[in-house]
Amino acid sequence: MLRLSVLTLLLILVSCGEAEKKKPDTALSEPELGAEAQKDSMPLAVYDYQGLEPLLNRDDGKTYIINFWATWCAPCIKELPYFEQVRKEQLQNDVEVILVSLDMPSMWQSHLIPFIERKKLESEVVILDDPKQNDWIPKIDIDWSGAIPATLIYNNKKRKFYEQPFTYETLNEQLDTFLN
Repeated sequence: MLRLSVLTLLLILVSCGEAEKKKPDTALSEPELGAEAQKDSMPLAVYDYQGLEPLLNRDDGKTYIINFWATWCAPCIKELPYFEQVRKEQLQNDVEVILVSLDMPSMWQSHLIPFIERKKLESEVVILDDPKQNDWIPKIDIDWSGAIPATLIYNNKKRKFYEQPFTYETLNEQLDTFLN
């Protein structure tokens, strides 16, 4: 069942675009029996949708940029520096960036953690590990196809979902509509 869910998630997210070209990861074809044990040893927070949901609905006066991405998604990787730059520039405006990784458990230690370290990501990174994507995708946005990159920007006055990659300019343009 878990293998079927992982394959289903891959099919949903395949519209992301060209994956990073690397040697095939043989661990992806093996059963992920140790996923629960792996969650306990992760340096990042690992959530199912129920655990992630509070991050998507804070009402504390801040503006949140929640980006759904994965290390195998080329457009996701291309836009990450823009989220990092905006986070640094907008600290005084109470803007928080949360990067929600959709990488599979078999990739957490081998791809995700090294990627975060190599790119020196300073935004909060969390993992969404919930195989019931048909349940949680429409809760994030009713029109979301499941493709990544995808971004939710919200504050206590406004909420908008974007199923698209961002440039630095377009990210700032959209963020400005929340801050003005």
